[in-house]
Amino acid sequence: QVELEESGGGSVQAGGSLRLSCTASGLTSFESIAVAWFRQAPGKEREAISCIEAPGLNTPYANSVKGRFTISRDSAKNTTFLQMNSLKPEDTAMYYCAADVRGYCSVRWQNAYQYNYWGQGTQVTVAS
Repeated sequence: QVELEESGGGSVQAGGSLRLSCTASGLTSFESIAVAWFRQAPGKEREAISCIEAPGLNTPYANSVKGRFTISRDSAKNTTFLQMNSLKPEDTAMYYCAADVRGYCSVRWQNAYQYNYWGQGTQVTVAS
């Protein structure tokens, strides 16, 4: 059973930075999955932020975070990261990572139904 665990959330002031981590377990090979980050604010729909596939060459981003957020992965640690810079109050949300066992970020990477496994989420709060 594949499990994903997010960490690194917290509270920061606008303009600050956070780095989220998503560690996968229960995999034969970490290279076999693509990992995406989503977020959901209260009363809003879940939003796809970015996706990364092994070896990390394809990394699409949502327009709302492009230029501020960077996704990466460390195969030695079975971990995917989301570096978030220049945070804004509108970035406040619960952040989730998700795994696609097909191993690539499809053209529909922003569709939550593409993903087979989800973490429990980590809260990010950005104060103005």
